[in-house]
Parts: sequence; C-alpha cells; structure tokens
Amino acid sequence: MFFNISQKIFTFAVAMKERQFKYFKRDISWLSFNKRVLMEADDASLPVYERIKFLSIYASNLEEFYEVRVSEHRGDIMKKNYADESAETSEESLESITNEVNNQQKDFYRIFNCGILPELQRQGIYLYQNSVPMPFHADFVLKYFKEEVYPFLAPVTIQDGARTFLRDRRIYLLVKLLRLSEPQYVLIRIPFSKVPRFIPLPDHDGKHYYMFVDDVIRIGLEYVFYDFKVEGCYSIKISRDNDIYIDDANSANNEVIKNELRKKVNDRKIGALSRFMYDSEMPQDMLDYVRNKCDIATEDLVVGGRYMNLQDMATLPNPVGEKTVRTIPSPMAVKRLDNADSIINALKTGDILLHLPYQSFEYLIKYFREAAYDPDVEEIKITQYRVAENSAVIDSLVDAAKNGKQVTVFVELKARFDETNNLSTAERMEQAGVKIIYSIPGLKVHAKVAVVLRRGSQKDSAYLGTGNLNEKTARIYSDLALLTCNADIVRDVNVLFDSLERLHTERNKPTPTFSHLLITPFNMLDEIKRLIEREKEHVKQGRRGYIILKMNGLHDKGMIDTLYEASLAGVEIDLIIRGICCLVPQQPYSRNIRITRLVDMFLEHSRVWYFYNNGTENVYLTSSDWMRRNINRRIEVAFPVLDPDLRRRITDILQIQLRDNVKACYIDENLNNIYKRDARPPVRAQEEIFAHNDLLITAM
Repeated sequence: MFFNISQKIFTFAVAMKERQFKYFKRDISWLSFNKRVLMEADDASLPVYERIKFLSIYASNLEEFYEVRVSEHRGDIMKKNYADESAETSEESLESITNEVNNQQKDFYRIFNCGILPELQRQGIYLYQNSVPMPFHADFVLKYFKEEVYPFLAPVTIQDGARTFLRDRRIYLLVKLLRLSEPQYVLIRIPFSKVPRFIPLPDHDGKHYYMFVDDVIRIGLEYVFYDFKVEGCYSIKISRDNDIYIDDANSANNEVIKNELRKKVNDRKIGALSRFMYDSEMPQDMLDYVRNKCDIATEDLVVGGRYMNLQDMATLPNPVGEKTVRTIPSPMAVKRLDNADSIINALKTGDILLHLPYQSFEYLIKYFREAAYDPDVEEIKITQYRVAENSAVIDSLVDAAKNGKQVTVFVELKARFDETNNLSTAERMEQAGVKIIYSIPGLKVHAKVAVVLRRGSQKDSAYLGTGNLNEKTARIYSDLALLTCNADIVRDVNVLFDSLERLHTERNKPTPTFSHLLITPFNMLDEIKRLIEREKEHVKQGRRGYIILKMNGLHDKGMIDTLYEASLAGVEIDLIIRGICCLVPQQPYSRNIRITRLVDMFLEHSRVWYFYNNGTENVYLTSSDWMRRNINRRIEVAFPVLDPDLRRRITDILQIQLRDNVKACYIDENLNNIYKRDARPPVRAQEEIFAHNDLLITAM
C-alpha cells in the first residue's frame, strides 16, 4: 500500500512539473542562432574576408527570416488558415522579434563600421564611407556615373494621392528635392543587375579603393536633378512575403501542380509587406512621408544604416589574396574507393560512409555515374529536394534514362526558394524519359535516399544521407552519406519508394513495415520514444542512461517534453543544435540536458541520434530535425549505422564536437550564446576532424 501511495505522489509531482515546462519561442531562438553567426563576424582572430562572409550570411539569413517567418506572423494576424499561432500570440512575437532585431542591427553596423572597415584598411583596402571621394578619384567617379550608371537610372516622383509600390530585396534611395521651397520626393532604385555593388576605383599610393554604387549615385544626383536643390538622400528597402502555399489536393496531376507553382512563384513579387528598413539618419518628416505614401505600418519599421543589403559584401573584390581569407583544406581521399575499380565493387566488401565536405562529393557523383552506365543496372529511384543548378547527379539520371534504364525521381516542388530550379530540372528529366512524381498531398518528401536495382542475383545498393545531393552546398555543409548493399536496408528503401508512389496516386495511407529504417509518418515517432524509454529504464536499473542528439532544429513540444521527462528520470542528454532550439536548459526538469551550438567554417547540417544503451550503442543518421513540420508534415528517414567501425567513427566525431572549446557555445536559460572557453588545450572541432585524417580513412 505504501509503495502505491508513494508512486502516486511521485506521479503527481511529475505531472505538476510538466505543467511548468518552459519553451523558448521559436523565432527568438532562431534569432539567437543568427546572433551566433554575427559573433563570427565580430571575431578579430579570423581573416577579414572570413568575417565578411559571416556578416553576409547574417544579413541573408535575416532577409529570408522576414520573407517567411515574419510574413507568417502577419498572416496569422490577418486570420489566414495556415497559422501556427493565434493572432494575439503573433502580435506578441512580432514585438519581441522587432526589439531583438533592432538590438542586433546595432551590433551589425558596429561590427561593419568599427571592425570590418578598419581591418580592410590595415590590409590596404579602402571602401569609401561617404559621398565625397578623394581629389585623385573625383573625376573618375563622376565620369563613371555618367557613362556606366546614369543610363540605368529611372527616378520616380512620389505623387500625392497615389500609393507607391516597392519591390522587395531592392535598395531604393529616397531623395528630397527643393525648388522654390516646395519639396518633392523621388525614389531611385539602385540598378544592381546592371552595375556591380562595389565600384573599383584606380589604385593610389599602393592602396586599393572601392565605392558603393549607392554613393556613386549620390555623387551624381546634382547632375540628374540639375535644377533642384538636393535636400537629403537616404536608403530604404522592404521585405515581402516570399513563402509559397500550394494547394496540392490535385498533385497527382503534374500539369496542374506545375501551373499552380508557376503562378505562386510569380505572385511572390507582390506579396504582403513584412519589413520596412530605413537609414537611421533619415529625418522624421521624410520617414513619415514615405510611410504614408507606401502604406507602411509602425510595426513594420526596422532601423538600418546608410548601406543595406550588406549580404552583398560577399561580392567585395579581394585584391590582396590569401592572407585575408581562410584557406579550407582540400577534401581527404578515401583510399578504399580510390583503389577500387568501381564504387559498386567497393561496396561489396562493406558499407561506405562519407563525411562531407571533409571527403569529396565526387565519390557520390561517381556512384550515380556508374549506375547510369552499368549494363547490369535496371532501375534507379531517388528523391530530389534541393539540387545544384547544372547538377552532375541530374546529368547521370538523364543519361541513365537515355541508356534504357527505368528511372523514377520523387521531386519535391515545395522546397522553399528552390521551386523554380526543381521544376526546370524535373522537366528536363521528363524530356529524357525519367518518370517524375511530384509533391504528395499534405506532405513534403524531405528524405535523402536512392536505390539502385540490378538484374539477377547481383547486389542492389542504396544511398541514404543527412543532406541534399547538391554538389554546391556539399562544399560548405557538413553532412554524412551512407552507401550500402545491406539487403535489409535496400529492401526498406525500396518499400519506401513503393509507399511514396501509393501515397501520390491512391490517396490512401499505406501501412508498410520496415526492418531497419525509421520513417515518418509510419514508425519513426514510436521508435524514438521507445529508444528514449530504454535509456530511462537503464537509469531505473542503476545503470547509465545517455543520449546525444545532433540536429539543426528542435521545436516540437511533444519531443521536448519527452526529453524533459528523460532528464527528470536521470538520463544525461547532450544536444548539439545549430539553429532553433525551444528546449530551455538549466531548469529543474532539464538539469541533465546540455545544449551546444557549433558555428565555424562549415555549416553543421548532419543529423545524428546516439543512444548509449548500456554500452551496446545505437547510432542513427537522419534527414529529420525535431521540428513540428518534420514530425507531422514530412516524409523523413532515419537509418542505423550497423558497421561497428563506422559507428565508432561517428561517435568520435560527436565527442570531438562536444569537446570544442574554441567555436562551440553553450545555450543558457536566457538564450545567450556562451563560449565554452576553459583552461583545457584548445579544440576546434572542424579542424580536429581534418587532423584525424588517418583515423577517418581507416574507418571509412
């Protein structure tokens, strides 16, 4: 009786704690990640063009954030049906977002003006920061304006009684003109497609000079408006809703969904406004005027600086060379593959695991190229989420179809901002005879898998990855890719493709069974919870319970609650989360959970799940984060690493990343990024992985 009462008291206490579980707001957590990117731009130990790269990434990230997430909050407020939050909650979120972004913008321009520009000057590179060039450049700049810039300018006078439409992602100069004391306001869109953002000026005294095209235009204003007095000139820009919501109820009809997509992509140009950024030096009367004429709400205002779209800094020419950039090591060779006559034959002796970009993506291209030309290959099936333009993988699939092989590609047209490229590559493949299957109703196919089927008794093979088959991003994204001839895994992948085709055509949810793979929406969620419960059971039996989860994002409250409960049960949990993380550490119910964020020269993109299991370790690689969308609205795949040597290599990588005390940060209970600086010898994980060259080659 006493045991039952005690158990009930314990259960009640846990239930009370559950009611007090806390979660970070998704978007504020993402802004914390972007601030961590900004911290790299502020790191004076990095070469200046590496710092510029991170400054550019920060600005580009923020642009997309406003085009998607802030626009979604605007939609919630307008009572649109796709809202994740109520209008009231979205209003609160927007206020928090605006406050945080405005604070970060101050850091952004401080880093640019007080960090980047002085360091460029120390390297002999001068980027003008005002409209007045030195005397030795004055004639050149005015001549350049008249000959190269002025022909592409199209000033538009803001008319009383008329609304003015602004294009997103464009920089405008708002010019106030006076004639007979009557003000006029003119907008000039910077012709970024016609002239470079940074104009090279003649070198002088051994120094290199550049000028923003913005400032070149400012210098020419008196030439353009020769009979006016130029009273002021300030930069503005807007962001619009650029997300696409496709009604995929008729997605079995390829032509219907393609036409729907084209229309939606075109409609992006007139999406609802989500941000109005203005130069902080702009006088209030000019700001009020343009707000009124462009119908800008107060909550849309974001303070900027003289120069906007500073993601363009990535295009600043580098006249100095290697001393101002970070040299990325060349990909390491995989001798087992280099010495084999083919990838397929190398697979017969065991699984192959590639760690990109530490090892070359060329091995995967070679795998698909071999499949395209191997006379024994009968069929290839593959998913496409994001591919590079002029993709070598797509070339191989086209060649395979032309060589008489049956090729099926599941193309996800709803891959945000890659819709047009995915559509064009899909149409190219269709013309070559590839069977294309487009989006599945209500689901995105986010899994990164392929299967190569051979005739007779010869071994089939499969590819499973944590990232896209994209040779461009594979140079800067850290991902893991498995090639295997394991019959059970190959069968599971083939069953998945059959299930996807049924979901596309029959509209009924299949009930496939898988021997090894964990797949949403079929068996993944239940199996994850079982694996976590097993760690809790080990603790209950007096053994160690330990989990490492490496992901890009953790947002789903149900999964977070499961981790909180595991922590309460005594399971130790290390989270390596690059981006959004809504789990709050350093709380009574999360005292056994640590969050690490790692930002360095490569984008950490691989997803890895590790379960200690009393020493009989289980390691899964996956395409899935624990975002609500991944759990509920996507086809995702997690696959076990069965080879013990490969499994050990992955756990070594995880431990190296957890030991990083140079680029790794803890996330605290206030969402601060706290560097893991300590007295230990410095460990920079991404460099350390390259330093383990011999181990990597041996294990792979």
